[in-house]
Amino acid sequence: QVQLVESGGGLVQAGGSLRLSCASSGRTFSKYAMGWFRQAPGKERDFVAAITWSTYSTAYADSVKGRFTISRDNAKNTVYLQMNSLKPEDTAVYYCAATSLRVSPPSVLVRAYDYWGPGTQVTVSS
Repeated sequence: QVQLVESGGGLVQAGGSLRLSCASSGRTFSKYAMGWFRQAPGKERDFVAAITWSTYSTAYADSVKGRFTISRDNAKNTVYLQMNSLKPEDTAVYYCAATSLRVSPPSVLVRAYDYWGPGTQVTVSS
């Protein structure tokens, strides 16, 4: 069982930056690929970024490429999402997720992820 808790969300002006963190419980964190997803009001949950468990291969949604960076620290059981040049359309609840699926690059599919955090709100004002 993996428990995930996100932090670092908040209100920021367009063009600003935020760094989200996702802390995981358990001693097997390093064996899971990790992903970030987001869901805006009235919309489906969408893929944002993901990173594999060992090779650190990454994947990004086209809408965030060049602005967002995913990273992980297995010693701290934590995955990060550095978000720069934020836009109002980035406003959403951001979710951290874990999957035992070992593919490279990591999966971008919501249904591939087994464990989810409760989410953290990110609001970007114009």
